Amino acid sequence: MADVHDKKTRSYNMSRIKGKDTKPEMLVRKFLHAHGFRYKLHDKKLPGKPDIVLPKYKTVIFVHGCFWHGHSGCKYYVVPKTRTEWWRNKINKNKLKDHIAIRALRLAGWKVVEVWECNLKTAFLETTLQQLLQNILKNTLFC
Repeated sequence: MADVHDKKTRSYNMSRIKGKDTKPEMLVRKFLHAHGFRYKLHDKKLPGKPDIVLPKYKTVIFVHGCFWHGHSGCKYYVVPKTRTEWWRNKINKNKLKDHIAIRALRLAGWKVVEVWECNLKTAFLETTLQQLLQNILKNTLFC
C-alpha cells in the first residue's frame, strides 16, 4: 500500500515528532519536581540515555511512547498499514535497544522504571504517578 502523503508532507510530519521533552515526559518530570526530586536528563554516560536519572536513588526512568517502543496489547501501538515491514523492523530495533540498555543498567546496579505513555492518560495518571513514587522509594537506603 502506498503512503497517503507525498514525500514532502511525510517528511514534515516526521520532523515534528520529538524525541525529548515529550508531553508524557514533561508530566513525569513536573510530578517528580513537585515532590522534591532532583534529576538529570538524558545522561549520555548511561546505557540508553535514560529520560530521567535520579542519582540519589540510583534509579533511572524511561518514559516510553507506546507506538515507538511497541507496547504489546496497547491500543496506541498499531503497526501502520503502509511500509508495514519497515515499521516492524524499526520498532523491533527500538525494543531490542531498550532491552539491552535496561539489562546493562541493572547489571550496573541501577533500578530501572519504565513508564508507558498510555498510563499517563488522564484516567490512569494519578495512579501511575503514585506507583512511580512508591517504586522510586522502595528498597532505597539513605546514607
